[in-house]
Amino acid sequence: MGRTFASLTHRNYRIWFFASLVGNIGTWMQFIAQDWIVLAELTKDNAFVVGLVSALQLTPMMLFLPFTGLLADRFDKRKILVMTQGALGLFAAGLGILVLMGEVEVWHVAAFAFASGTAASIDNPSRSVFVSELVPAEDLPNAVGLNSTSFNLGRLIGPGAAGMLIAVIGSGWVFLVNAATFGFTIAAVLAVRPSEYFTKSAGQAEPAREINSAASRRGRFREGLRYVCQRPDLAVIFFVAGTVSCLCMNYGLTSAAMARTAFGLEAGEYGILGSLLGAGSLGGALLAARRSRVPRVRTVVIAAALCGVMALVNAVMPTYASYAASLVLVGFTALLLFTSANTAVQVSTAPEIRGRVMSLYQTVIIGTAPIGLFIAGWICESVSPRWGVGIGAVASFAVVLAAFVWGRRHWGVEVRYSFTPRPRVEIIGPVEREQERLRAERLAREVASAQGDRTPGVIPR
Repeated sequence: MGRTFASLTHRNYRIWFFASLVGNIGTWMQFIAQDWIVLAELTKDNAFVVGLVSALQLTPMMLFLPFTGLLADRFDKRKILVMTQGALGLFAAGLGILVLMGEVEVWHVAAFAFASGTAASIDNPSRSVFVSELVPAEDLPNAVGLNSTSFNLGRLIGPGAAGMLIAVIGSGWVFLVNAATFGFTIAAVLAVRPSEYFTKSAGQAEPAREINSAASRRGRFREGLRYVCQRPDLAVIFFVAGTVSCLCMNYGLTSAAMARTAFGLEAGEYGILGSLLGAGSLGGALLAARRSRVPRVRTVVIAAALCGVMALVNAVMPTYASYAASLVLVGFTALLLFTSANTAVQVSTAPEIRGRVMSLYQTVIIGTAPIGLFIAGWICESVSPRWGVGIGAVASFAVVLAAFVWGRRHWGVEVRYSFTPRPRVEIIGPVEREQERLRAERLAREVASAQGDRTPGVIPR
């Protein structure tokens, strides 16, 4: 099947992948519908209100993710996923019914967004750790890449489908379609065979009663935080990816504002923007899935710099067509960044603490998004949607510079470049220096061995 799809050779992961794809399509359809009804149907193109509603959906993740990672480490992840997916399906159905009845108001959307975010804060760490049980360790980078592929296939298909459905039959049905998709994920979870796990289920590792006390919960949370603080490579990844996520990746909001305010367009065109962003993300995910080497800190930093460049280009595009085309490159670079960061964190973290570390990672990546949405919404409404995009470029460049300065000071990182025989840039850090040292030692041994062969009376070893 090739390196790109290596993880699909495992039955459990194959079932999970295709069910997740269906669920991701539905989720992206709901994101588009939710933003659109707030922006175009319930307010007078008020991007700030859209930002507030989106922020409410992500706020629970900021509040609860550090603690819900404990659940992923200690309890049966299949049971957790069945409950959370069922709850998310009910919330989507409830909002859809209100829209179809014509009774929906902004506060209804906000309340359902907060409830969905709460369920997702429990769901996400379990989903992340669950994947590591479905494939062997050597296929985990590939599985993470394919997860991103599934997510971004959903981003590719979902927005366009949502825009079409909103235009043809109305936004209420979009929520009901999403509610139905959660059934596919629940069926997949139930079809997975625990006997074919590649690691022991975390839910069997420790009695559940040990997690009941507040002291125990705090202690385990501190363990995860302490682990990250003792790993400067992880801390840098958290800082870079979190900053870009917070201020650069608000395209659900900024694209809606650009479509309505800058270009005067409707739901169909807005949906196309989301699909083009997803197309670029899909390309980045497929490239990441082909990668066999574990990404490093410098990979994440370089990807963040590319995100900044693409965000800047996107912000200055003068027409709808050029803006839409540049979103493909935005999606591509963003997926390279977040897939690299996700893989680096998962693979380099000890299995017994992976759930807590991944929950902290998701807290940084997702939990800080409310701040970014609030800022982007205010900028879009007060200044212009273009500056709502441009602030992401500024933030990306700033965090890359900060990471480089820190790396130079603490790791001795330096950049070497030359223009002959062709332009070339090298980033030299501790790993490269160790590789250079080993090459020098190997060369010295080879020279010594060759000289020994030519020395009379000396028997080479």
